[in-house]
Formats: sequence, structure tokens, C-alpha cells
Amino acid sequence: MSFTQVDLSGYKAKHFLWRVEEGVGYVTLNIPDRKNPLTFDSYAELRDLFRNLVYDKDIRAIVIDGAGDNFCSGGDVHDIIGPLTRMTMPELLTFTRMTGDLVKAIRGCPQVVISAVDGICAGAGAIIAMVSDMRIGTLRAKAAFLFTRVGLAGCDMGACAILPRLIGQGRAAELMFTGRAMTAEEGERWGFFNQLVAAEQLLPESTRLARTLATGPMFAHSMTKNMLNQEWTMSIEQALEAEAQAQAICMQTEDFRRAFEAFSAKRKPEFVGK
Repeated sequence: MSFTQVDLSGYKAKHFLWRVEEGVGYVTLNIPDRKNPLTFDSYAELRDLFRNLVYDKDIRAIVIDGAGDNFCSGGDVHDIIGPLTRMTMPELLTFTRMTGDLVKAIRGCPQVVISAVDGICAGAGAIIAMVSDMRIGTLRAKAAFLFTRVGLAGCDMGACAILPRLIGQGRAAELMFTGRAMTAEEGERWGFFNQLVAAEQLLPESTRLARTLATGPMFAHSMTKNMLNQEWTMSIEQALEAEAQAQAICMQTEDFRRAFEAFSAKRKPEFVGK
């Protein structure tokens, strides 16, 4: 029996930069003169890329960043916001479901996803950072969920479900009602950013973390990510049973056996991802 596998190392992205080095895939949003906004095309291409990462077993971690001094300013005013005001309800629902599909794809890929956030991180850009597994920011990073400032609900792309789990209900409510930017210091203190680094260290530190993860047990990482997502809707009893099954599965992997043998021999294990 054969299963579909893809090799994304040679993929040529059209609407952002993409490269693969040492098992790490790098997505760079690349319209720096406009603070790297998203367009209809980049939304769709990002969704498709993250969907296909499920089938690439050689890419073991992902870093998302923005070109220049900013992460992402959200949906492009002229390329997205303007056209949305002229769409019919079915067309609008197609778009909003597509943006949700990008969130599902980032959360659903087996790789650990790290957002490297500098400067402006607003709207859909803040959502991409929010749904990543980890976030590293700079002291000048500002995350803003500013949907209400353009007359939209703050509940875009899963924000009302996910952001309170990261920073707390009251803090999330404040950011979404007011649309104000969360400073880097607030973001670290509240748990949005895992750490803050100097701007010149953002990509090196994100790369270091990603490469550390890439040399780790890929299957175990993907299982951990899956359980972190699934257990949101479980009772403690259900979570305990689900984790018992997940751990039993991991105990049958070659990585588990290799780790034991390496520990016994007092050497570093070499994980194969299965």
C-alpha cells in the first residue's frame, strides 16, 4: 500500500517567500513596503501550503516571519477590504470560510509552527501568530486584533475561541473590543509571546528553536500538537483516556526505542520520526 507524499523543498511560492533548510520550512510574508499584508491569493496559497505539509515527512518545523521590520498588517485594504464591501453574502461566506481553513491548516499540520514577530502584527497577521504553536517577538512587536475598528466583530478566524486560552478572557475581551495594540511586554507577560529578543536576534533565535525541534521526535511532536488541539473540548476523564492511547501509540515507535537505547549508552538519540 502506498500513501501520498510530497516534497515541498523545491516548491516555488508565488505570493510569499518559501525555503527549506535543515528540516525547517520558512514562510516569509514579502510585501515590506506595505507591512506585509495578506491578499486573496496569499491567503489561498498559505492554506494550500499548510495543508500539503501533512504529506511532507522531511520538513519537521516551520518558521513564519515578515520581510523588513514588520510581521503582517492583516488583510490588504485595497486588495481585500475594498472588494469585500462589494461582495454578495455567499461570496463573503466563501471568503470567511477560506480564512478559517487557513487556521485549520496551520493547526492541523504535524509540524510545530513558530511565528517570529517583529513590528506590526495586526488583524489576520495577529491571527496567524495566535494560531502558531509558539511565538517569539521583539521589543517593538505590537499585536492588534483590530477588527472592531473597521466595523467587524472581534471574533474573526477563531480569535474568540483561541485568544482567551492564551491570555485570559478579560484581556482578550479588552483587546478585541477596543482594537488597541498589545505591547511586546504585555504579550510576554500575558503568555502570548513565549519570549522576547532583540530584533537582530529574532530570526536566529527562531531558527535555533526550530532546528532543535526538527532534530527531535517528529511523531511525538505531532502527537503532542494534536492532543493540545483536541483536548480543548474534552473532560479531564476523556483527556486522560485520550492521552493514555496517544502515549501507548508513541511507545510503539522506533523513536521511543532509540531514545531508550541512546540513554542506556549515554549518547544523544537520533530520531527518525516514526
